[in-house]
Amino acid sequence: MFDRLNFKNEKSFRLINMYERLNKGEILFKADLANLFCVSEKTMLRDISDLRTYYANTTGNSESILYDKKINGYYLAERNNHWMTNQEILPICKILLESRAFNKKELHQVINKLLLLASPSDNKEIKGIINKELFYYVPLKHDRDLFPLLWELTLFINRKEYISISYTRRDGTDRKHEIKPVALIFSEYYFYVIAYMADETKQDPTVFRVDRVKSISGTGKHFKTPYGDMFNDGEFRKRVQFMFTGKLKKVKFAYSGTSIESILDRLPTAEIISVDDGVYTITAESYGDGIDMWLRAQGDKVKIIEN
Repeated sequence: MFDRLNFKNEKSFRLINMYERLNKGEILFKADLANLFCVSEKTMLRDISDLRTYYANTTGNSESILYDKKINGYYLAERNNHWMTNQEILPICKILLESRAFNKKELHQVINKLLLLASPSDNKEIKGIINKELFYYVPLKHDRDLFPLLWELTLFINRKEYISISYTRRDGTDRKHEIKPVALIFSEYYFYVIAYMADETKQDPTVFRVDRVKSISGTGKHFKTPYGDMFNDGEFRKRVQFMFTGKLKKVKFAYSGTSIESILDRLPTAEIISVDDGVYTITAESYGDGIDMWLRAQGDKVKIIEN
């Protein structure tokens, strides 16, 4: 707590302190404030008036600070809109925990900041719920910090700059590649950078797992992409399974299981061609062989007709 005597009659400090407390959802009482800052209640009323003017000029709302006669206190009219609710924070934290995308340090960093977005009255409850799950969180084996790497790749993508990367393959060997990065995608626990090879030896996009990128350096060379040829990561995401790339192909198969919804959710490009006696005939577009792997994993519920 600050030494109030050091700030006696310091209007700038009073205004900042009151502004922060209002934005945290606190209710201000002029008698308490006058005692805290060693000023008169009339001075506090002038300070509140100044804050009202500030909010009016910055938000366009001339009634940002309201007075509650029942409790004799002042509060921010739209204070609830400045905070995320527990109902909003909980599912976001659940998704982060289930994704296992980040190491413990980065996950704690993000979730702690999310919890600060809850109102003071909600913070304790949501913090207790999430901390129980954080305790049992198991990160992926690579345990790398990803935030700086993801942001660095994003900047190169936005600048349309060729980059040189050192990349560790599945067999543990390191290779250097010069690539044209076009998108970042998250799928199945991992972040991936989607790129085209700079030497144009491959016409189809190549996928690199971000945690296996050991180093990145810019080349200073930039590429141009005509609007009609721009990479569409949303369309790519719909047509890739397990991040296996290759030629775009159409697969036709029969599904005799009980949950057609699970097929349509997993394969966003899937289209039902016909239904006969509970058996669905479906087509779907996909890059590479990842879709074949997934379809085979469905056992006798799926029969591939054309591939």
